[in-house]
Amino acid sequence: MQTLLHFQDILLHSVTNEFRRYLHDKINWNQHMIGIKGPRGAGKTTLLLQHLKYGLGPIKENALYITADHTWFYNHTLLDTAMEWYQQGGLVLLIDEVHKYPNWSRELKNIYDGIPQLKVIFSASSALDIYRGQADLSRRVISYTLAGLSLREYLMFTGTANFPAISLQDIKNHHREITLDITSKIRPLSRFAKYLQIGYLPIFTEGESEYLPKLEQVINAVVDTDLAYIASYNSGTAAKVKKLLGVIAESAPFKPNISALAGKLDISRDRILEYVYQLSDARLLNVLSVQGKGVSRLQKPDKIFLENTNLSYAIHTQPDPGNIRETFMLNQLINAELQVSEPETGDFLVNDIHVEVGGKNKTSKQVRNTDTYLIAADDIETGFGTKVPLWLFGFLY
Repeated sequence: MQTLLHFQDILLHSVTNEFRRYLHDKINWNQHMIGIKGPRGAGKTTLLLQHLKYGLGPIKENALYITADHTWFYNHTLLDTAMEWYQQGGLVLLIDEVHKYPNWSRELKNIYDGIPQLKVIFSASSALDIYRGQADLSRRVISYTLAGLSLREYLMFTGTANFPAISLQDIKNHHREITLDITSKIRPLSRFAKYLQIGYLPIFTEGESEYLPKLEQVINAVVDTDLAYIASYNSGTAAKVKKLLGVIAESAPFKPNISALAGKLDISRDRILEYVYQLSDARLLNVLSVQGKGVSRLQKPDKIFLENTNLSYAIHTQPDPGNIRETFMLNQLINAELQVSEPETGDFLVNDIHVEVGGKNKTSKQVRNTDTYLIAADDIETGFGTKVPLWLFGFLY
């Protein structure tokens, strides 16, 4: 146990409280068992360590951070570790990357049921379905998802400016006043352009020139490691999934022809759909369907996007500006936990609002016959009427 405490002390030494992700204040930290999912590099580990160092108050000394791929688990089980920590006076156990531990769900259930006085907070890959493990955790764990940085958070993280999050209704009704206030303090367009390329994951602080190569490593790690643990991928399966991702990335966002993809990659139609949804679960893709359409994973999505714009720049040196705009919009809407679907007219239907995305000269031609619409226009600082600056949607969370 001393080995784990020493490992924790080393990690905590470099943890600061200067910047907290948006999710921190949304989590009910008093829950008995909490699960935090999210893409690699989004800051899950930092979130856990910040809570341990700054959020636990006097019981900090009774909290233990462990990572599920630590060598400690070569000859210890998760359940035994939790029991030993509790017997030594432990009250909180934080488990990082729980998906890398075999039988994680069964042992978490045993900990929940057998040590009710011990609070457990764990992180996991986006691809992990917490409620479909070998043991039923649906009544035991409260799950949260940590997305990549919003544009608003990127501005905070880089020390540029600190602005509050705004709602979609505020964008619809008050965007001009809001943008005039923001642009009186900063010039957003150049920072927005940089965010689209290298601002989604906090790992850009390790070096901007190394960010995109590291993002390629993240993609490989998600497929080769995370999905290998979760979906039992072998090397052959991983190679097929990467090939599918490459084919999708060449033209995303696009309306998929699953049969054509299956023929091109020599994979069955059902297998293509399985891989698409697994990549969506792993936060490498976003999928969009028509409102009211069933959510069966055997049904093809109406449109497929890369999950964030940084992926576009990692895979292509000069991605299409129109694709980047749509990818950004869907990413921010989904991360803000808004219900988004594919409309008959326009690019996105968000609640009852039709959203058309385009350049600064974009008109309302495609959506003007709908009841409620917004034009999200790129390359403008402020808008007027139903024309809203695209970058402002980066303040939704």
